[in-house]
Amino acid sequence: MAMAFAASVSSAAALRVNAPARSRSAPARRGALTIRAGTISTNDFKVGVNVEVDNAPYKVVEFMHVKPGKGSAFVRSKLKNYLTKSTNEKTFRAGEKLQTADVEKRTMQYTYKDGEQFVFMDMETYEETRIDDDDFSKYLLEGQNCEVLSWNDKVIGVDLPLNVELEVTMTDPGVKGNTASGGDKPATVETGATVIVPLFIQIGEKIVVDTTSGKYVRKVKK
Repeated sequence: MAMAFAASVSSAAALRVNAPARSRSAPARRGALTIRAGTISTNDFKVGVNVEVDNAPYKVVEFMHVKPGKGSAFVRSKLKNYLTKSTNEKTFRAGEKLQTADVEKRTMQYTYKDGEQFVFMDMETYEETRIDDDDFSKYLLEGQNCEVLSWNDKVIGVDLPLNVELEVTMTDPGVKGNTASGGDKPATVETGATVIVPLFIQIGEKIVVDTTSGKYVRKVKK
């Protein structure tokens, strides 16, 4: 009986020893599901690419590859900080590897303004997201579809369509016979933004505006 009891205790101990080994392996499997951002070479920069610099997310606004007569090639860039909304000039070595910012994009529709906040709706789930006023509001119209951006589960901005059509609500009258090469003037569009337009543009006409640069692109044909 004593031998049988000892064997039983030994078997139970073996089970207890083996069990923790299985439980320790579970967290490792869960951790493997974590999605990490990749890397990008500065040689592959494109406008709109998201990168992480000094633990902050940036969007590439402008860049230029420079090959000096002496010394190594480099890339001069302008990056917009999603968190501070400021644009900074940064220079990198040609071919330097940067971490890409894991920015999530979600298509939502701008529905209305509530005080100083803009309300966007996911048209599939009808979930609303409120975003504080920012530069994007210059060219934002109700009913417009936009990309709401998140980083580390925090909303960091809104990407508008590259080009939008806006009606001119105020501008000085043009002179008959003016052409696109005859000069320009300021015009106020329906969102309240000011755009520099050719002299022939009149009140009530629609124009296409580049939302990245804020520049006039063309007149919309009726």
